[in-house]
Amino acid sequence: MAVRAAVEQGLVTGDREPIAALLDVRAIREAAGALRAAFDAVSGPGQDVLHTFAVKAASLVPVLRLLADEGIGCEVASPGELALARAAGVPAAATVLDSPAKTPGELREALLLGIALNADNRSELARLDELVRPGDPATPPLGLRVNPQIGGGSIDAMSTATATSKFGVALADPGAREEVVRAYRDRPWLTRLHSHVGSQGMPLELMAEGARATYELAEEINAAAGRRQVDTLDLGGGLPVNFGSDAITPTFEQYARLLAETVPGLFDGSYGLVTEFGRSLLAKAGTILARVEYAKSAGGRSIAVTHAGAQIAVRTVFTPDAWPLRVAAYDAKGGSKGGADGTGGTGGTGAGGEAGTGEASGAGLVEQDIAGPCCFAGDLVARGRLMPRLDEGDYAALLDTGAYYFSNPFGYNSLPRPGVYGFTVTDGGEVRFVTVRDPQTLAEIVGDSGGAHRDALRER
Repeated sequence: MAVRAAVEQGLVTGDREPIAALLDVRAIREAAGALRAAFDAVSGPGQDVLHTFAVKAASLVPVLRLLADEGIGCEVASPGELALARAAGVPAAATVLDSPAKTPGELREALLLGIALNADNRSELARLDELVRPGDPATPPLGLRVNPQIGGGSIDAMSTATATSKFGVALADPGAREEVVRAYRDRPWLTRLHSHVGSQGMPLELMAEGARATYELAEEINAAAGRRQVDTLDLGGGLPVNFGSDAITPTFEQYARLLAETVPGLFDGSYGLVTEFGRSLLAKAGTILARVEYAKSAGGRSIAVTHAGAQIAVRTVFTPDAWPLRVAAYDAKGGSKGGADGTGGTGGTGAGGEAGTGEASGAGLVEQDIAGPCCFAGDLVARGRLMPRLDEGDYAALLDTGAYYFSNPFGYNSLPRPGVYGFTVTDGGEVRFVTVRDPQTLAEIVGDSGGAHRDALRER
């Protein structure tokens, strides 16, 4: 439905805009509601739980504003992300700053604005010692990130609790745990404890073990301090996303219940909680729609050359085994071409419920590559997929791309960023679009590439 409407309403066209990104507003609201309900079901009476959204997953101001309306704050990891959260009107009290490389200026700004932050290491604590005035009532919540070193998942780059992870204080290193406890005893203003053990590729059980390790350390710190100094646990990381079908699995409810079973003390009201979900809130709500510019073959393999490649699907192109995407086929009018979704299952929703019929026999399907426009041979978002043939003028839809895809483009070949459009469907079936981000113009690309300084390097 949304794909056909996007074609009919001119969001994707021939020469002008051959690629567009679609965001299902209802799906985002439903995901946010599911997150709140999952933790509400296991939290203690009156327990303070702040859900934040990892801005890196979708760095788009209107998205942050929508999530804020749904009671979701922001987890930011750079000055740019903090600026986006502020532009979206997210309150300081609902914002958390995490980064392994904060400058002194960033630390000062966070303290001035009342932004909670988590120090990453001992040196950062020393910088905060110079900035924090004990007893100052304006000091925002401050914490320390620790790495419980519980191991990694199936994707190395997403595993943040390995023995040699760059993040946080490595708790299992000799003397580190004792040093952390001492750091809290010496700094009464440290009131939060933060950990992040990974997201995609991480089993839920390992994530729950990370939460257990964080809780046990907080209890140890409070026992050493002789009071409940640590009052909030920040459980970073997000749920893995199922990219193989439309099913939402695992769910927020499954994770919250597992946390409650594994670490009952998390929900007895002794601690406030902060979460930092990202991909799992947005992935299923997004679809990238790209026109097929040419259909060709090489070595007996069909190839659809589209306008969606490494410039928007960086992880999928460079690490396809870790980040496979489903691809749905649509004709030139935006109608589903039916058949398999390209990952071995049956058709996906394609941003609006126009799934393929899922021909299990493979009749009418061909093995083909879905190629992007970037000028290198590996620019493929799908390799050897059995799916309906994509012909010139058709559309390829990359499913489950609401997070980390079109919101964080890669500037390869100076290809313009696609426009992003949110959509809703009325009770009467009308699809209505609003602009989330305008398509990037060629003039903007020139400006970003030093166009205003054209003659700067010439000899005078």
